[in-house]
Amino acid sequence: MASAAQQAKQFWNHPAGPKTIHFWAPTFKWGISLANVADFQSPIEKVSVPQQCAVALTGLIWTRFSTQIKPVSPWPCQPDQQRPQRRRRALTHPLAIHPSTHVFFCCQINYNLATVNFFMAMTGLYQLYRVASHKPKAPAE
Repeated sequence: MASAAQQAKQFWNHPAGPKTIHFWAPTFKWGISLANVADFQSPIEKVSVPQQCAVALTGLIWTRFSTQIKPVSPWPCQPDQQRPQRRRRALTHPLAIHPSTHVFFCCQINYNLATVNFFMAMTGLYQLYRVASHKPKAPAE
């Protein structure tokens, strides 16, 4: 079992860790989902259908895409992931300016990105469900 210091170091040096955009972009994207959750209590008439369609579709599309992309990090991956075929690919990668520059492809899914996009899709779909199931009040005569 790894100590807390080792786990913190592993998190800090992770290819999708806090030193990269792969961490911060999804982290700030949580704000959109949380704002959508806050809107669950708002009147249904104030829910924007085009906005919720955009939120839901963005979430669905990027959830799928986030399972396919692999973070690229200029820092070496853990030793068990440095296989020769990845090293050969890294040396021919456009980010490798010089043959001595190593850019490794790390085969780790960015779970923060996948989770935030899935949550975003679910909140958008729920808002659209609220709009679709809303029965307008009959005008008073």
